[in-house]
Amino acid sequence: MPILCERGYLIPAINTANNDYTACAQQLAYSIKAWHPAANVCLLTNQSIIDPIFDHVVQLPYGDQDPDSSWKLSNDWQVFAASPFRQTIKLEADVFIASPIDHWWSLFEHRDIVISQGCRDFYDQTSHNRFYRRVFDENQLPDVYNGITYWRVSYAAQAFFELVRKIFENWDQFKKLLKFAEQEPTTDVVYALAAVILGTDTVTLPPGYGPNMVHMKKHIIPIRTSDWTQELVWEHTDPGLRINTIAQWGAVHYHIKDWCIQ
Repeated sequence: MPILCERGYLIPAINTANNDYTACAQQLAYSIKAWHPAANVCLLTNQSIIDPIFDHVVQLPYGDQDPDSSWKLSNDWQVFAASPFRQTIKLEADVFIASPIDHWWSLFEHRDIVISQGCRDFYDQTSHNRFYRRVFDENQLPDVYNGITYWRVSYAAQAFFELVRKIFENWDQFKKLLKFAEQEPTTDVVYALAAVILGTDTVTLPPGYGPNMVHMKKHIIPIRTSDWTQELVWEHTDPGLRINTIAQWGAVHYHIKDWCIQ
């Protein structure tokens, strides 16, 4: 993909039988533009879509590599080739931006690639719950979350995403290296393996530095049920977001795919 802009946000949104990630991406793009009207936002998809909220719409450059999967995660490595930006921040589609995030560029711009680490609850407290992270802990993998990933056009970023592709395509071999590996690879585990192979320090900031997400999964918040939208009180303050009266900031990974602020 030719470079069209210096900086921008890339949102991969590959719809599945159960989830409309394009709708999530539209909501995310609106939340970015609410704080940063001049921001460049690119949708990466396998759908035909015209929506002025996106400055660019890019089709998967290598096509859907896993058309029979209900996850579609194995297409992730294509983000590097697809991005029209010299510097890219990739955000997961089911994220809402609840405050300004343009300061992230200053944190990232002197690195070739940065994957966020750790997550927060909606009280803005670092989560220490490891319910979803057994494979990371048992294998001493870095606690990366691909939902916020930065890279600049560079050999280092290219090497990282080539390795991500290799791990996805050869998961049956790579999973033998891990205790308690999932049958199907998740993007976070693949990124963590790639980070270890290339050197964790080269693809992450030191723990405690850089942004991380508010993660609204049951055991992180915590709540009694799996659907926080039915248990907690939330309010869209246009453009902000409050959950149980607490103003959120940064990226909120709302997880419930049909949650809508409208």
